[in-house]
Amino acid sequence: MTGFSIDWLDLREAADRRSRNDKLLHQARHWLGSDREQTAELNIVDLGAGTGSTLRAFSTAVESDQKSLSWHLLDQDAALLAEATSRHGASHRLQTYELDITNIFALPLEDADLITASALFDLVSADFIDALVTALRSRCQQKPAGLYAALNYDGTTRWTPTHTLDQAVLDAFNRDQRNNKGFGLALGPDAGPYMELMFSRSGFRVFSANSPWVLDGADIKLVDALIDGIGDAVSKDPALDASELKGWILFRKAHSLTGTCEVGHTDLLALPDTV
Repeated sequence: MTGFSIDWLDLREAADRRSRNDKLLHQARHWLGSDREQTAELNIVDLGAGTGSTLRAFSTAVESDQKSLSWHLLDQDAALLAEATSRHGASHRLQTYELDITNIFALPLEDADLITASALFDLVSADFIDALVTALRSRCQQKPAGLYAALNYDGTTRWTPTHTLDQAVLDAFNRDQRNNKGFGLALGPDAGPYMELMFSRSGFRVFSANSPWVLDGADIKLVDALIDGIGDAVSKDPALDASELKGWILFRKAHSLTGTCEVGHTDLLALPDTV
């Protein structure tokens, strides 16, 4: 799985937080607590947890007792998990697992009431989603379990002011998003629709909503990092001329303070039809 630094995760978190669809987030938390005993422990397994952004989103968006939630943070990066423990170990019921999350059937999902992930599923393959659906359906035979998946890239990016190379760069970036990110060939922009299809076919009630990043001059550090990241991702694409790409990068950075950028994402909530 492709790794991410603490600096990058911190840089994007404010945009992530305001972009999440609040209705789906509240719906996930409400379902998690419905028809459960008040004293029951509710287990949330967060895939690719990083420093705990999903935990923080639940904690800040939902006005309820967090003591009933037991968080199981899964990531391959020990430094990210250590940071999550440093930030939240004293305030939340927390366990961390440093492991390879690419094999669904090797993950500790047996006690999960809700599986969560943020900005993960556009990196994974169709096989990974298929395995997750199978695992969650099997889990539901013992006890209802759901999935909350936020901030899945949908393949759209819109800039102002516009540049003649915007569409070509976007096309190249979306091609790169479908390369192997550690899980096999990635679904990239197709992740949201594929998840909705497969969970629906398996009898889950599926809810989805748009959750775009809407960035402007107040997000200049994130915008500049995004421009650099896109430039790196598409730099070897044969459809792009290197000098034209350099010009696009310079143009974008010259307008990162006064322009805007909207990056499309979707949030998804899949709940078992047994509840």
